[in-house]
Amino acid sequence: MNTKYSDLIDQTYYFPQEEFSLEGAELKFHDIDLMELVKKYGAPLKFTYLPKISQNINRAKGWFKSAIDNHDYKGTYNYCYCTKSSHFEHVLNEALKNDIHIETSSAFDINIVEKLKKAGKISDDRWVICNGFKRDQYIENISRLLNGGHKNCLPIIDNYEELDLLSERINDKFQVGIRIASEEEPKFEFYTSRLGIGYKNIVPFYNKQIKENDQVELKMLHFFINTGIRDTAYYWNELNKCLKVYIALKKVAPHLDSLNIGGGFPIKNSLHFEYDYAYMVDEIVNQIKMTCEEAGVDVPNIFTEFGSFTVGESGGAIYEVLYQKQQNDREKWNMINSSFITTLPDTWAISKKFVMLAVNRWNDEYERVLLGGLTCDSDDYYNSEQHTNAIYLPKFKKEKPLYIGFFNTGAYQDTIGGFGGLQHCLIPQPKHILIDRDENGELTTRLFSEQQNHEDMLSILGYDKNN
Repeated sequence: MNTKYSDLIDQTYYFPQEEFSLEGAELKFHDIDLMELVKKYGAPLKFTYLPKISQNINRAKGWFKSAIDNHDYKGTYNYCYCTKSSHFEHVLNEALKNDIHIETSSAFDINIVEKLKKAGKISDDRWVICNGFKRDQYIENISRLLNGGHKNCLPIIDNYEELDLLSERINDKFQVGIRIASEEEPKFEFYTSRLGIGYKNIVPFYNKQIKENDQVELKMLHFFINTGIRDTAYYWNELNKCLKVYIALKKVAPHLDSLNIGGGFPIKNSLHFEYDYAYMVDEIVNQIKMTCEEAGVDVPNIFTEFGSFTVGESGGAIYEVLYQKQQNDREKWNMINSSFITTLPDTWAISKKFVMLAVNRWNDEYERVLLGGLTCDSDDYYNSEQHTNAIYLPKFKKEKPLYIGFFNTGAYQDTIGGFGGLQHCLIPQPKHILIDRDENGELTTRLFSEQQNHEDMLSILGYDKNN
């Protein structure tokens, strides 16, 4: 009878996979010896494997190049990184090695762009696509960037006031885009996105505020679907509606030459994950070309804003199982030495799934468990609902430490969790390790941040101010 954890994985999934392999009874991720990482730095820990960022950027570029060549598409492809997925310097430094552009969503993003420009990481020919609802500070920062000579800063108009606010602050002629307020899937609680301007209002808005405005040129139409780029009737229908707006707008807006299809590439959330990226890209390019040719207008340059796809699969978290609680006849709770709410907030906020595997003890017998975090909050758990399937792990044995890993966690988790700030129930933020490869291809690691201690927490809470 096959009762080992390795047998279970082998029977349930195709294994090993591209990024996962087994050496003896221990898991490797992109050839990283995870147990060696634990021995060197301890657990809990988070890590970022930087080469995966460049790999995914160049995968996407390759798919678009193939599709453009295949369809003899006359426009260009421009890869933008959506900074809100992870603002960290090490992430931007790695991404910017790959001839990409930047998409921003709030005022302080522009300060990051200025820092990167000063360091020589971003030049004036890089596009800075400014999305989001823009208030005074964001308007001021965008204007400063444009007035400072970065003419490829492109504000995307989100509401009717923004164009006037920008015009008051920007000294010279500038270009803008307009975001379409897409219609959401029926499962949403609302019908139309709160972001952007409605389909039917875009051409009238252009005619009223941009057409006769000598200071402004319309360069881009921006389109984004919350549920991402998926092979569904809903997605293709929305893309088709967007293209109809582009064509109507192109016929009255001579400077319009770009279509931004946003982000939305999914990332691997289980070992069963399947998604044909090359097919989707090829079909998107094909649909854009066919629709424009039928209407007799030039095809647009294509922009994307991949965030999670860029950085998500570079991240991981490793925890130790501290203790097991048998709460009734059926439920065994494995308690980790951290918190899901604080370190992987999407697991409880939106029931997001991540790849989860044991890091060691693959040759031991397995059991069905639930996973609980350290906070006293009833929502601090990760169970079969999030994980799609029941969770099985090597049997808990106090004398044989068990480590578990969550993978492809690199997007959003640190900023949503409040990196460097207070954590729920004052559970400390884990240490964070950066993993790279040197010029010889050898793995290197360095500590990016230590685990929080009580002094960090008490200082934030104000207990040091009167001492």
